Amino acid sequence: MKKILVIFIFVFFGVNAFTQNTYPIIPQPSSISYTKGYFAIDESTEILTQYEFGVYIPVLIQELYNKKFNTDITICDIHKYDEGKKTIQIELLENDSITENYSLKITPKTIYLTGGNKGLYYAYQTLVQLITNTTNNKLKCGTITDAPRFAYRGLHLDVARHFQPISYIKQYLDNMARYKYNTFHWHLTDDQGWRIEIKKYPKLTTIGGYRNGTLIGRYPGTGNTSKQYGGYYTQAEIKEIVQYAAERYITVIPEIEMPGHASAAIAAYPELSCYPTEPTIIPSKYISEVSKKVGGKLVQETWGVFEDVFAPTEYTFNFLQNVIDEVLPLFPSNYIHIGGDECPKENWKRSTYCQQLIKENNLKDEHGLQSYFIQRIEKYINSKGKQIIGWDEILEGGLAPNATVMSWRGEKGGIEAAKQQHNVIMTPGSHCYLDHSQTNNEDSITIGGYLPIEKVYAYNPVPKELTAAQGKYILGAQGNLWTEYIPTQSKLEYMLYPRMVALSEVLWSSVITKDWNEFEPRLLNEINKLKYEGVNVSDALFKYSVKILPSIKKGEIKLTFKNNESKINIGSLINVKQYIEKDTIITFKNEARIPNYKNDPNWTKCLFKDTISNITDTSKLLSIHEIKDEKNIYINLNSRLEITQFHGGCTGYKLQDLCIQFNKATAQKITLVNEPSKSYPGNGGAFGLVNGVLSSKGIQSSEWLGFNGTDADIVIDLGKVQQLTKVAVHTLNLNGSWIYLPNNITLQTSNDGITYTTIPTNTNSIADANNMYFINSNFAAVAAKYIKLKVFNYGTIPTGSAGAGNKAWLFIDEVQVY
Repeated sequence: MKKILVIFIFVFFGVNAFTQNTYPIIPQPSSISYTKGYFAIDESTEILTQYEFGVYIPVLIQELYNKKFNTDITICDIHKYDEGKKTIQIELLENDSITENYSLKITPKTIYLTGGNKGLYYAYQTLVQLITNTTNNKLKCGTITDAPRFAYRGLHLDVARHFQPISYIKQYLDNMARYKYNTFHWHLTDDQGWRIEIKKYPKLTTIGGYRNGTLIGRYPGTGNTSKQYGGYYTQAEIKEIVQYAAERYITVIPEIEMPGHASAAIAAYPELSCYPTEPTIIPSKYISEVSKKVGGKLVQETWGVFEDVFAPTEYTFNFLQNVIDEVLPLFPSNYIHIGGDECPKENWKRSTYCQQLIKENNLKDEHGLQSYFIQRIEKYINSKGKQIIGWDEILEGGLAPNATVMSWRGEKGGIEAAKQQHNVIMTPGSHCYLDHSQTNNEDSITIGGYLPIEKVYAYNPVPKELTAAQGKYILGAQGNLWTEYIPTQSKLEYMLYPRMVALSEVLWSSVITKDWNEFEPRLLNEINKLKYEGVNVSDALFKYSVKILPSIKKGEIKLTFKNNESKINIGSLINVKQYIEKDTIITFKNEARIPNYKNDPNWTKCLFKDTISNITDTSKLLSIHEIKDEKNIYINLNSRLEITQFHGGCTGYKLQDLCIQFNKATAQKITLVNEPSKSYPGNGGAFGLVNGVLSSKGIQSSEWLGFNGTDADIVIDLGKVQQLTKVAVHTLNLNGSWIYLPNNITLQTSNDGITYTTIPTNTNSIADANNMYFINSNFAAVAAKYIKLKVFNYGTIPTGSAGAGNKAWLFIDEVQVY
């Protein structure tokens, strides 16, 4: 049997009208067809309903309508319906309570919505988008048929590092629903805080829910706030959020971290540790004043990975089972996420109990012990009728029988799990970590990495390495938002929007190969609406990036300006002020004069406004270059560049300050034997090592080329035979992020590029800033045209360090030759 409902449509004026002949919907529906005519929205139409199901949507419409027009609109019984009025008819398919499919048809007199419970809710969200994009109260007639590509469309939020009140969690869920996400991954526990009430263990929140201070600056930081920070959700609040999400057809999956990332729990109950009496170690420079005094087990105050993990004892398993017994009833989800990532093994290695446990259970090593731990927890959770999800480290030592793998360290773990016929949720850092930088020059601290929105949008969660049958094990994907460096709601929104909008289309749309040019106008329209609503949307999409590339002319670099690879025509003007180190007269090639820009009064009143505060000697100002769109400028001497983008009159974006220093390798031909990681490709690839620019912001800079577990084999053609006495490699040392200085550097030279001679060197390291180092290789003068440099990766991260046992990263951003 079908149920027919009739309701009234509301008017909500859009910020920017989209063309009347298209539906600017995100995520893009499976199929759209247009017909002649328009549905004119009429305020006189009544809200009419008969069935209980129909109450939710009409009431929601009524509330929004009344808020917008300050008018009381009544919901009436369908039998009082006036057939002469325009209507929206909702057709509920009773036998379709699971699928998310729907159809939406617009005629001049009626709007029809058809689907099951979930489908009709998504049809409603689509209709809201259509309404908010009209300024003349008309909707183009046509038909939408729609269904999601993936069953799992997730968004994650870490509240352990920085807490968010339930009011904001609800706001977060509202925008998830708007873009048809259906899973909220709630990261509730970690080293820096335990955020969920467990009545049997009250100290988890009274002690584990609060840290005595927080790291200042980027890890390893400059000090500690020495201010208590924390909070937690009561079980009543958890139920409130779960119900709120369910009303929006969003499933909430809790994450209770184990066996690593357990410092907050251990601070509350030290018996959970292999070494209950050993104090938590926080370096004196970074520990709070309170923690210095109290000592003992502490909730962590810095970021990273810490040695204290759950001991695999009967006490611990009993504790975790009791926790699970309280957690599971709060969440109707079929899943609970148990973490399993970044588990240090050092405490297990030195524990007599753990070593005996390994022997008794015929386990290979500590990785096997981790698998034993996960499988034992999984068995208990399965006995409660639930399934586990774990980060891809749960593959190590053998995958738990019924586990779903969340692949974050690239796609390798997900591919492996799918081939083993395990369900997979893709969330690789390269495409799904929304805490990574959005621009080449972020104005606030981020965790590192570089993830522009175009890269998010281009992601395909089903790897090409999988067969069609194996690809069916990819349930979907998820955007992750870790909050080490996201202390405020404003910063959270800045990191989230608009990338989560792009990811929603990746997860919903059946179009696998995405067309950025088609998506971009819809995205810009959505950005305008979000800004109008007061959301702190990042402007990264509008900011031009500065690419440094080789010029045709030797010894010269070319600066190009692109809007994050997109085609947006935003009428920007790039103002480049070039300062030189000494008085020098050169002829500067400028391709990009704009002869008519001064006729625009908006440009003339702000273009030449001097915003440089730390350069007072204006005699060193060599020139000002005005660059329109994607033109180039060329540099051939040591320079300081201040680059500012002007858009919309006097709106100025400080793009970058560049210090360019030339040496014998600058702008010369360079090749790499091993390509860097796709996550850290550098600015211009291999050429970034000889572009004359040193990183100034540590890991946040896009200049870095990152090599994960591999060496950097570099060959530079210096253009001619010349005397050489020194090679300097600029590198990064950030062990908490698994980045280590080189293990060794070897140098060879050649005159013909074929026969090379090894050169003995005297090597020393000089600290720069932000944990950066120059590794200098000095040697007796030698004449050569080619140099071959091998920079050796540190290798395996040592025991006792964050990421122990994993491959170290090698970061290089410049090679200098003198």
